[in-house]
Amino acid sequence: MTVSPFAGKPAPAELLIDIPRLVTAYYTGRPDASVATQRVAFGTSGHRGSSFDLGFNEWHVLAISQAICLYREAQGINGPLFVGIDTHALSTPAGASALEVLAANGVTVMIAEGDEYTPTPAVSHAILCYNRGRTTGLADGIVITPSHNPPQSGGYKYNPTNGGPADTHITKWIEAKANELLANQLAGVKRVSLEQALKADTTHRHDFLNTYVADLVNVIDFDAIRNAGLRLGVDPLGGAGVRYWPAIAEHYRLDLEVVNTHVDSTFRFMTVDWDGQIRMDPSSSHAMQGLIGLKERFDVAFACDPDHDRHGIVTPSGGLLAPNNYLAVAIDYLFQNRPQWRADAAVGKTVVSSGLIDRVAKRLGRRLYEVPVGFKWFADGLFDGSLGFGGEESAGASFLRKDGGVWSTDKDGLIPALLAAEMTARTGRDPSQAYRGLTDELGEPFSVRVDAKASAQQKALLSKLSPDQVQSTQLAGETIQNILSHAPGNDQAIGGLKVMTENGWFAARPSGTEDIYKIYAESFVSDEHLKQLVVEAQALVDGAISGQ
Repeated sequence: MTVSPFAGKPAPAELLIDIPRLVTAYYTGRPDASVATQRVAFGTSGHRGSSFDLGFNEWHVLAISQAICLYREAQGINGPLFVGIDTHALSTPAGASALEVLAANGVTVMIAEGDEYTPTPAVSHAILCYNRGRTTGLADGIVITPSHNPPQSGGYKYNPTNGGPADTHITKWIEAKANELLANQLAGVKRVSLEQALKADTTHRHDFLNTYVADLVNVIDFDAIRNAGLRLGVDPLGGAGVRYWPAIAEHYRLDLEVVNTHVDSTFRFMTVDWDGQIRMDPSSSHAMQGLIGLKERFDVAFACDPDHDRHGIVTPSGGLLAPNNYLAVAIDYLFQNRPQWRADAAVGKTVVSSGLIDRVAKRLGRRLYEVPVGFKWFADGLFDGSLGFGGEESAGASFLRKDGGVWSTDKDGLIPALLAAEMTARTGRDPSQAYRGLTDELGEPFSVRVDAKASAQQKALLSKLSPDQVQSTQLAGETIQNILSHAPGNDQAIGGLKVMTENGWFAARPSGTEDIYKIYAESFVSDEHLKQLVVEAQALVDGAISGQ
């Protein structure tokens, strides 16, 4: 992994995107459905791309929106559809395009009062609150966001009636229908003007902000935070929660300072990420240099990405916590401080999340629910309360209300951030200190992710490897105990392999966008053991995919 000379430094002018040119390309670009990179493709978090390379243009949004209307009709979904947008430059025009199609199809749409930007979790929360107690006329939602991706990116996510990210069988249906519409030059897409759509009887305004903020008291112990007199700082990173944080501070009378109130779709206030891109990733130390530099001013500080579904936690004692480290701390705290949660509520993690979570769950006496990468795998468990917590290695998480009821079934960056303040207030230890206590007791993990070259054919082989194709019995000096191609929690394919020993593991997965595969590795022995593990993991995988 080559680190850019710009990494961790303020974004120079030459890295800023030309917003007028980007938006013009959105309206004028015509994707070709016969070209793979220009088709609609739903990954783990919806369809993403840039109008500069014909990956996210008006035609994509029109086609996806019509496909969702057809899906709703086929499934008998006829309640309101809640729509949120984030602060990326392409999100506002895409939101307008989507509304033109939704209105033309007679869909009841709920958009934010005052055209407020809307975090992903506020949309999930709105869907669940509306559907509570209902069996018919159920609501669903759309969030127009590319999450933490660079400023030139656009994104489109669909959340069905359970409030979470759409499962694969839903996204495949929508994807196929949208590409069919693209191939037919949008024949079959219904559309009215934006003026007509805004005036339509089916278009309504919804107060996402105040509804979400007022309900947070049922998830977080604000009395403890306020009584402890904690000094809190937050950087919304120019994202959709920029006005949510002041509202939270006012509503719950917190000493919370919003250190950055700017919304600028070039995101010029960011420090550059590791690869020379501007990326609003709250878990990246390169991108979070601004917030890390403020750590001495606050008892706890935090940041969220543009759609506020990811979190980053900064403390005076430890700086920026690695995502896996904070997930382990949050799980350890929550399951000891939420007595109304079900006694059998499980801990949800992805296959590439830290083994420290496994050790925490075992100590707590809680079942571990380990799934492939993708938050959609947690939605049903969070919905019915059988999962107390769902978290993934990329700093995405959500958890239940205090009473064990569902809060959100999509990632929520705000509640893990506020939880960091709650645990500091109630235990007298900030999350970094709590993490050190965990590792003193359960062992310290050393972890890394590396990228390795792989052809398209090799990537395909890796995604289909079976455990019996791995001939090695040893890994980094230890006996291999288990080899997985399917996640133990739900028996779904992980799209690669995970190999485990007593004190270490690695997982290898092909990239969906580049000619590489990714190795995630962790050792509970030492950094040297981790390096040995990675070298042997790469040799093991290379041998398996080259020897077919």
